Amino acid sequence: MPGSTTPPLASFDAIVVGAGLSGMYMLHRLRELGLAARVFEAGSGVGGTWYWNRYPGARCDVESLDYSYSFSPELEQEWEWTERYPTQPEILRYLNHVADRFDLRRDIQFNTRVQHAHYDESSNRWDVLTDDGQQYTTRYCIMAVGCLSAPNRPDFKGLDSFDGCWYHTGLWPHEGVDFSGLRVGVIGTGSSAIQAIPQIAKQAEHVYVFQRTPNYSVPAHNAPLDSERQRQVKATYPARRQQARLSRAGIPLDPPQRSALEVTPEERVQVFEAGWQRGGVGSLNGTFKDLATNPEANETVAQFVRDKIRQIVHDPATAELLTPRDYPFGTKRLCVDIDYFETYNRPNVTLVDVRSAPIQEITPDGLRTTNATYTLDAIVFATGYDAMTGPLLAIDIRGCDGLALKTKWTAGPRTYLGVATAGFPNMFMITGPGSPSVLSNMVVSIEQHVEWITDCLRFLEGHRYARIEPSQEAEDAWVEHVNEVANLTLYPRANSWYMGANIPGKPRIFMPYVGGVGAYRQKCDEIAANNYEGFRLSF
Repeated sequence: MPGSTTPPLASFDAIVVGAGLSGMYMLHRLRELGLAARVFEAGSGVGGTWYWNRYPGARCDVESLDYSYSFSPELEQEWEWTERYPTQPEILRYLNHVADRFDLRRDIQFNTRVQHAHYDESSNRWDVLTDDGQQYTTRYCIMAVGCLSAPNRPDFKGLDSFDGCWYHTGLWPHEGVDFSGLRVGVIGTGSSAIQAIPQIAKQAEHVYVFQRTPNYSVPAHNAPLDSERQRQVKATYPARRQQARLSRAGIPLDPPQRSALEVTPEERVQVFEAGWQRGGVGSLNGTFKDLATNPEANETVAQFVRDKIRQIVHDPATAELLTPRDYPFGTKRLCVDIDYFETYNRPNVTLVDVRSAPIQEITPDGLRTTNATYTLDAIVFATGYDAMTGPLLAIDIRGCDGLALKTKWTAGPRTYLGVATAGFPNMFMITGPGSPSVLSNMVVSIEQHVEWITDCLRFLEGHRYARIEPSQEAEDAWVEHVNEVANLTLYPRANSWYMGANIPGKPRIFMPYVGGVGAYRQKCDEIAANNYEGFRLSF
């Protein structure tokens, strides 16, 4: 009958979910392949992490000259950074510049969240549904959802009764928040909190910091970026970028050659002190080769930082509460701060230990622990994210035989190279579980994954393959390798978000690949050179 036919679904060669650093670059490369692509982005603009995280003090912990794309020499040369460690607004300006320069927005659909992606075996295509009810079909489904984009929403008794305003650092109001004259409670002392607390304390009448686990943090020693330094780096970018690609963490530092235990205690302290004064993410954990693997070596740097905390924080009781003792240095995300420990010397900042006296409930006028009540006008939840798997599992992803990714990953994520998972053909993940991702400079890892996926798609198109997916055997072997390498280090000794320990009920498994960016790149290249060894290809 006329008018009864179903309209054809909008069809693409590739659909990308997310328009952050990875989704933007993926789109650029898909265009180079001549593929019709569409990016769906939940936010109203590009930027991903740097679009959402606008809390006070939000700043990258990788230096600006390294936390940037390397795929375009012209882009590298024309963009001028202003600080050693870039703020969120500056990074977002940079990413908007990239979107303009490469005309990316015309293929990005903003304010659109993907609800489901289901694989149709009869057509070798993915059916994608968005939250506006629109349906799409695509040959390739590429998840560029980010590793830290699913905020761990607070689940405290009584939160709905709170008369003041509350905020999550990962979902900060774009118009900002004025804390002037307010009594503010900050719950959490991870990376976001360590950046935000000093800034909030400059404004608020009083800040109560509710800490369960103290964190190791090193100073950023941030400073304006002088033109000569920028000129020097730009003149050597090709070699600097290559060094980063082959490094352990995606940062162009010479790897340490000595054990912390083969030098005298005096020399060791001198090395640590030089790193502390230099500041930044590699300042201490890049000093000796065995800090991540040898408990005795690790204890030397842990004790150095503990001593620093005691030197900086005037009140001995507060200093002791801020001192980590029950996990090795660097096995939780190492924080980089600007005056974090110094902030506890301010008269308007109070540290509350909620390990010994847990939070019982949020009340209409504040918060109650097991031994005290606190009157608050605002609460900031710096409670982190459902890292790495959370953003993927928030989408109803179903592969062959209708198998849900959530079902497959019930006991923890299983991938091949962190880029694909068996039973989900033609689906790629950028910096997924089982890849270096969050243990590295994310831009370096993102570029490597995007370029590897691009080359893979070129191979598939050139040989007219219709379908690619990992074999179960290859995936099992990779998961075993990821676990084996992790267990050679001290990382699994910490209840970190790397292990999923911050999310109740989440499987405890070390999710990123700790073998290093350079070694991982080499493995990926070998697999591609061997006609995508470990993948099943079909016409």
